[in-house]
Amino acid sequence: MKSLGSLVSGMPRSGIREIMDLAWATPGVIHLEVGEPNFATPDHILEAAAKAATDGYTKYAPNAGLPEVREAFAAKVTSRNGFSAAPDNVVVTVGAINALLQAVMVVCDPGDGLLIPDPGWPNYEMIATVAGVLPTRYPLNSSTGFTPDLDALEAAASGPRAKALIMNTPGNPTGSIFDRTVQEQMLAIAERNDLWVISDECYEDIVFDGSHVSPSTVISPERVISVFSMSKSYAMTGWRVGYAVASQDVTAMMAKLTEALTACVAGVAQKAAQAAVEGDQGCVSDMRDAYRRRRDLAAERLDAAGLSVARPRGAFYMMADASTAGQDGFDLCRRLVTEFGVATVPGESFGPTGAGLIRLSLAAADDDVRTGVDRLVAALT
Repeated sequence: MKSLGSLVSGMPRSGIREIMDLAWATPGVIHLEVGEPNFATPDHILEAAAKAATDGYTKYAPNAGLPEVREAFAAKVTSRNGFSAAPDNVVVTVGAINALLQAVMVVCDPGDGLLIPDPGWPNYEMIATVAGVLPTRYPLNSSTGFTPDLDALEAAASGPRAKALIMNTPGNPTGSIFDRTVQEQMLAIAERNDLWVISDECYEDIVFDGSHVSPSTVISPERVISVFSMSKSYAMTGWRVGYAVASQDVTAMMAKLTEALTACVAGVAQKAAQAAVEGDQGCVSDMRDAYRRRRDLAAERLDAAGLSVARPRGAFYMMADASTAGQDGFDLCRRLVTEFGVATVPGESFGPTGAGLIRLSLAAADDDVRTGVDRLVAALT
């Protein structure tokens, strides 16, 4: 029998899932490894989904999404993100992960270079592998709150095969926020080197300090593919609804690709997402307040133990200094699970710059965050 294909077999596995699998198989573990909001999907969203099911939204949907849902997302982007979008600028996807993959596949050819942050979400490298493009990391400096090293970014952007830049703010795993000044510098580099910009804005609503700035308000939206998610803002991780906003030629290509990859997003899930963006946003504020409280709780304990790195300004993650352990990050995180009963993610999962760090998720309940951080401090001090 011929061997399996090398494209997927050579794809690195996410370290998040590796630790997650170990944690779920170990009784009594506090789960601070996965970005899964502990909140239930708000009632008005559930009610909209139930109505959609009884109203017959159980058939195939258009590849690009239901017209009224695209219209709702376009209106949301125009009013809240601050750049103009029409329904034809929107394509609805099976989670933001598919929007990111499709964006890369539409703008890049195999062998092109994709610039990704370091530390950055492991799936960026996985996406690059699946798309046959070459990931090039640009470092984020912990000493400046995990903002980009602009000289390193310029060097990567000027590479002969560089084609697209992924920006992620608020950031996973760092909780960093790129303010307008930083974005102006990053986007000037992209423009000088004629790069597409793929903007991962999945944590747009989870901002504690400052405000979220969409790159499409800083540079021409024609250069940007903005990617959004329902998962984090509305505790809808399992509903698998994301969307991309871009020029019409890009969204048309993404919709074409949707036919090959997933056909469409479930109609019931799309109608739930429509209710989420059009409904009362108080649920978003309430969850954000809870994440801020957990951020402060964890920061207080890590500060006291001398394990803090940079206080996150958004998202619901925090990086902790694990360098005192003096061991490989994966070995350390396995030991934290099996010996101390707390699951975290090794910084190496997010790129070489993450070495000596571990990521904590603040999406767990308050008591779990408190207990988990205390177990981590006990292990490292």
